[in-house]
Amino acid sequence: MSENTGTENAATEAEVLTEVRGNVLVITLNRPKAKNAANAAMAQQMVAALDRLESDDSLYVGVITGAGKTFCSGMDLKGFVRGERPSIPGRGFLGLTEGRIDKPLIAAVEGYALAGGFETMLACDLVVAAETAKFGVPEVKRGLVAAAGGVVTLPNRTHRAVAMEMALTGDIYPATFGKENGFVNTIVADGGALDGALELAQKIAKNGPLAVRVSKQLIIESQDWSEEEKFAKQAPIVDPVFTSADAKEGATAFAEKREPDWTGR
Repeated sequence: MSENTGTENAATEAEVLTEVRGNVLVITLNRPKAKNAANAAMAQQMVAALDRLESDDSLYVGVITGAGKTFCSGMDLKGFVRGERPSIPGRGFLGLTEGRIDKPLIAAVEGYALAGGFETMLACDLVVAAETAKFGVPEVKRGLVAAAGGVVTLPNRTHRAVAMEMALTGDIYPATFGKENGFVNTIVADGGALDGALELAQKIAKNGPLAVRVSKQLIIESQDWSEEEKFAKQAPIVDPVFTSADAKEGATAFAEKREPDWTGR
C-alpha cells in the first residue's frame, strides 16, 4: 500500500510516499520532475516517515529510494535562493543526516545521488546501487560546502584521500567507484535497486530485531572506543539481549526446527 506521510495532499502530490512490505517500510522521495531535489516540505514529510519507522514495532527495516529513476539530486537550489532549507534543526538534511535511526536503513539508488542526496545515502547503513547510479558532492562548484555529511561522514565510509578528492573536486563518480571505495554494498542491474534493497532488507528482517538494533548501535558507538575498553563498554549494552525474550525464542525455535516469532523484546 502507498500513503501520504505528514501531509493531507493526494498521494500523487505528496513529496514523500511510504509503503509497508512485510516488516519493511519503503520510503520514496517523490519529486521526480525535479530529480527529487529536496525542499522544506519533503524534509518535514521525511521526519514523519522516519518517526513512523522508529515507533512502529512491526517495522524492522527501512528502505529509502527515489521516484523517477533518480535517488536525490540534492537541495532544491531555487528554494535555497528563496531562503528555504530542506533541513530540520537537530536532525539535519531531510531530517536524517544529523540524527540516528535505531533501525537499519538501506538506500536503494537509481540515477543520481548528489550533494544532499549523496549525504542522505551516507546516512543509511547499507547501499544497493544500480550499475548506472552516479555519486558526488558537487557543493564546491556552487560555492557551498557539503555540510550534511560530505565532509564529516564520508571519511568514515571510505579512505581519507577518496573523501578529499570527492569533496574538493566536486566531480561525479560511477557506481563501481562507490563499490571499490566502500560506500556501496551491492551493485545491481539498472532498474533493480529497490528489489535488491528489499531482498537485503528481508534478510535482515528475518533476524531478531532487538539483536539487530543493538548490533547497529555497537558498530556505530564503538568506533571511538579503545582496544582496552571496548568489551567493558559493550557488556552493559549486550547483556540485556542475552536475557531477552527474543534470545529465548531464537534458541527454542532452533531446537524445534521452526521460524522464530520475534517480539523485539
